Amino acid sequence: MDEVSLVADVGRVKGSSESRRLRSAGRVPGVLYGHGIDPIDLSVGSRELRAALTSDSGLNALISLDVDGTKHLAMARQLQRHPVRRSIDHVDFVVVRRDEIISAEVPIHLVGEALEVERADGMVEQSLHTLEVHAKPADIPNSIEVDISDLSIGEAIRVEDLKLPSGVTTDLDPEEIVVAGAATRMAVETEAEEEAAAAAAEAGAEAGGGDEG
Repeated sequence: MDEVSLVADVGRVKGSSESRRLRSAGRVPGVLYGHGIDPIDLSVGSRELRAALTSDSGLNALISLDVDGTKHLAMARQLQRHPVRRSIDHVDFVVVRRDEIISAEVPIHLVGEALEVERADGMVEQSLHTLEVHAKPADIPNSIEVDISDLSIGEAIRVEDLKLPSGVTTDLDPEEIVVAGAATRMAVETEAEEEAAAAAAEAGAEAGGGDEG
């Protein structure tokens, strides 16, 4: 995982009016804490922060945060967003170490085409969109890909079927379904109608045979 560099300004004054002033100036108020350091109130450029968190690593980006000349390896956590604009109003940076195991939510991406499901007029139902993993910061994957090419209706891909990179683990139930091939309601109703029609035809044929006897 690549590291992103950010430079923070320190010594900001707490309070809602000061936070509004910082946002108007294109900065995001925040705090840095973790691993025994005293919490540091700071601010970072909103454009730079947005660029850091929209890289391939997303919210799990490793950030080299320059705080008054001292660099801290950190990750952005507990983002507070504007309810309408969805811009970041506040960010908590947490100090991490390269050799420690941390937890992170990683997105699950489906790849391939479930042709068998499509031919049967079914649908692909993704039940799990992220996976909580445990790994060293640099080993956290940007995403976990799940190949659905061999998926059929009635089949499922579970957590135990996921191919996690070396050094990456999860505590999630191995039996939990990630994605499944399911019949649509229309397909189920059509099949039920066809089965009912076939049963009626069979019953009619048996009744007709009995009359002849």
